[in-house]
Amino acid sequence: MKKKNKSGSAPSPKEISSCQVKAVITIDERGQMVLPKELRDVMGITAGDKLAVISMASKGEVCCLSLMKVDELSDAVRNKLGPVLDEIKGSEKSKKE
Repeated sequence: MKKKNKSGSAPSPKEISSCQVKAVITIDERGQMVLPKELRDVMGITAGDKLAVISMASKGEVCCLSLMKVDELSDAVRNKLGPVLDEIKGSEKSKKE
């Protein structure tokens, strides 16, 4: 079953998730790296932004690292857990009554 976008129609090719190599970077002797300006511009990353490093493992070994703005990660967690927390609060309140 194909997912639909917010308007209810089939997603456009731009809305479909994909994995692509966007840049190749080098880690210097101090462990630092530079994200290319073109990538920062596309992602809206500016000086002072905080990025979360998310690791993915396969067979017990880290195989991929992904960067996500902390603001977006916080929003995603809040959107997923918010309804669960509301439900827990509601059940605790009804127990007290």
